[in-house]
Amino acid sequence: MTRRSCAIYGVGIVCASLLIIGIGLVVTQVFQTLIHNRLKKEITLTEGSRVFETWKNPPPPVFMQYFFFNVTNPDEFLVGAKPIVSQVGLYTYREYRPKENVTFVDNGTRVSAYQPKTFVFLPERSVGDPDYDMITTINIPAVAVMNKVKDSFWKSSMVSIWMNSLHVGMLMTRSVNELLWGFKDPLLSRIHPMNPEIDEYFGLMYKKNGSNDGEFVYHTGEEDFMNYGRVATFRGESELSLWTSEQSNMINGTDGSAFHPLLSKTERLYIFSPDLCRSIFMEFEKDVKVKGLPAYRFTPPRDVLASKEENPANEGFCVSPKECLGTGLLKVSVCRKGAPVVMSFPHFYLGDEKYSNTIEGLDPVREHHQTYLDLNPTTGVPIRASKRAQINILINRISGFPKTKFLNETIFPVMFINETVVIDDVSAAKLHKLLLTVMLVSNSPLVLVGLGAILLPVFIGLIVCEYKQKKSTKEDTSYSPVSNKEGDEKNGSSYVALTPVIDKS
Repeated sequence: MTRRSCAIYGVGIVCASLLIIGIGLVVTQVFQTLIHNRLKKEITLTEGSRVFETWKNPPPPVFMQYFFFNVTNPDEFLVGAKPIVSQVGLYTYREYRPKENVTFVDNGTRVSAYQPKTFVFLPERSVGDPDYDMITTINIPAVAVMNKVKDSFWKSSMVSIWMNSLHVGMLMTRSVNELLWGFKDPLLSRIHPMNPEIDEYFGLMYKKNGSNDGEFVYHTGEEDFMNYGRVATFRGESELSLWTSEQSNMINGTDGSAFHPLLSKTERLYIFSPDLCRSIFMEFEKDVKVKGLPAYRFTPPRDVLASKEENPANEGFCVSPKECLGTGLLKVSVCRKGAPVVMSFPHFYLGDEKYSNTIEGLDPVREHHQTYLDLNPTTGVPIRASKRAQINILINRISGFPKTKFLNETIFPVMFINETVVIDDVSAAKLHKLLLTVMLVSNSPLVLVGLGAILLPVFIGLIVCEYKQKKSTKEDTSYSPVSNKEGDEKNGSSYVALTPVIDKS
């Protein structure tokens, strides 16, 4: 066998080996499985893991934006006219939310933590001054007190007298700062000496700057990567006791800051929200890109806040059979000390049109009022998010209070929030590098297939060249015996000569 033949056979063997091994690895997904198993081990809430420190102290800045609804026809509204509101804002605060008192429990399979939140006003990201901008809105303390005492003739009569003497009405005008962080309310101050449990101060974010919601205990994800970041208990309980069904009281999902790796477009993501006093779910909507990073966008569907008629599973969130509200609303009085607080998406987005039509000045728009999470599907890392929620007050006629006699039952919007976060550039660069590594390792078998595919035409070319060369040699020459008569005559002998073969036909 010549060197040329050896080279051809060698190329053929190498080509076949590369193709067989490469295709085998692609089909069996060996490298992809290896890198996925590596991710499952790395993305856990354990000391030294890739994500633990960023979970404790998230580097991307979180911004809390507040928008208020200012009543522009207060006199007409109080005598029965349709309320007209104008949106005022935004007022932006930087939100700091490090996890503190981080402690491993249950043999390291779970981790407990507190998450105090601190808010710092950012005038450069706001449109006004919260100390001087005044908002006319529903007098929430007065409505809460009236609802609290409405079943007692004597108490309601006494509160009505106090309201008249203190000139407390259905509406109040306060600064943005007072509405957010608290002010001393005259009616609450009158009640406080007789009932010390009732605070003299009221604010939508009163006592929430620098405080926490309570202790969370999370699954580390070490035993099962699908449980990474999932809430095990909240304030020492594995389920709530606020609602009327076992399903409604379940604590499902994470706290919204962490999700398991290797996300699927078909799964539901559950999030437990202390602000809503319940768990909600989100579903895949579309693929997006943020700073060049691929992401799945998950959003809450209409079913989350649907009426019991649309979604029977939501019947458990009715405070009572008579207090089942329509689609798009959630009454949370059970966790707001009995106050008639109703949560919704901003401008009643995804809600029944009757709620937004009741108040002039509302215009639900998907782009501005939808809650969404953009998650990298490989790592589960949130790379952009916007949590939007609206605080409303249920108002109606209350027996014993003449100030309410012209009111129609209305879900009245007071304020909505937009809590936003986008991955910072440093974290984005790290994630880019990680995703590149994952891609290269996962696709390395394709490199073998590619090399085999490149060698295949080389191998075929060598075979063709060899075949043509052999054929050419065979056609050009052959060995045959001949007689030279002249030589025979002179030498008396014969010889074998190399002569062309002539076709005698």
